[in-house]
Amino acid sequence: MKSVLKTCTALTMVAAFTAQVTAQEMLQSLGTGEGELSIVAWAGYIERGETDPAFDWVTKFEADTGCKVSVKTAATSDEMVALMNEGGFDLVTASGDASLRLVAGKRAQPINSALIPSWPTIDERLQNAPWHTVDGVHYGTPYVWGANVLMYNTEVFGDTPPASWNVVFEEMTLPDGKSNAGRIQAYDGPIYIADAALYLMAHNPELGITDPYQLNEDQYKAALDLLRQQRTLIGRYWHDAFIQIDDFKNEGVVASGSWPFQVNILKADSPIDSVFPEEGVTGWADTTMLHADSRHPNCAYLWMEHSLSPKVQGDVSAWFGTVPSVPAACEGNELLGEEGCATNGYDDFDKIRFWRTPVAQCEQGECVPYYRWVSDYIGVIGGR
Repeated sequence: MKSVLKTCTALTMVAAFTAQVTAQEMLQSLGTGEGELSIVAWAGYIERGETDPAFDWVTKFEADTGCKVSVKTAATSDEMVALMNEGGFDLVTASGDASLRLVAGKRAQPINSALIPSWPTIDERLQNAPWHTVDGVHYGTPYVWGANVLMYNTEVFGDTPPASWNVVFEEMTLPDGKSNAGRIQAYDGPIYIADAALYLMAHNPELGITDPYQLNEDQYKAALDLLRQQRTLIGRYWHDAFIQIDDFKNEGVVASGSWPFQVNILKADSPIDSVFPEEGVTGWADTTMLHADSRHPNCAYLWMEHSLSPKVQGDVSAWFGTVPSVPAACEGNELLGEEGCATNGYDDFDKIRFWRTPVAQCEQGECVPYYRWVSDYIGVIGGR
């Protein structure tokens, strides 16, 4: 119910989404840190060594700057938007399906890249990415990026990984001789409609889908129909990474879309692996965005600079299974290793359909806007 309430809050916000964005005044100079910093973040993004002492990029920052960091973990992009709308936070690690909503809703303020010395070290593929840049104005600093992979149980699938997303969309007998019904999961977020659209791009080309985030009425209906079919197979919709980890360990779940974070944790002591299926994958390129009403902007800018250091970028990527936004992090990081960036998908950037907020006016003319994705996906999960 908590997830549904937050999604409804997001629905109210996105109904007013508009492409007309007026740039606010950006900070022109830095002062002394205010002593505090609050961040809304994905699970595993802000670590201080409590889970594993080797992964800690908060303690030294606090010691160097005097900015005490507090973190609010969010499970979905809609929850992040809702929290930023409520206020009281300084930064958010927003994915592309949230970032432009925050800009349009004037919940994020422009970033003065001149106050971030490491800005020139950012991967050129990300410096002016459309999910944080509007009319040439930057609304955040790139953090890390990655793919929504297909996670699977190796004891069930044997030596041959699943080649297609069909194992989570269509009823079938898996290699262990049992049905997939009741043993698969799907992401509890409206943006997951894009995963269904991506699958249809490959298997129903007559629909003419060219972009999973730009769907006309017929394409959108087909995606919803596929998700309703999937609903009969789902054991649980997941949005909490740690609950999904427990479900794969203890509840008999054998296949699901997931993040590399869960894969990395499970691989340590469970028969789990992941794959990029033949239809391709969706993914996320996350941006550290500054709240329009931040009470600790100096600490926030100090954190954004800190987050771009090769050490932090490499450590985050090793922990979560992401790709750094700073290429220098790919070399010489003890935790990530020399092959870490290649393993995590550094060369797969162009193969990933990164999350974006669907809007009504799109390249093909009229598309189904995000507020309908929100309400309709609630209906799908509820069996409607």
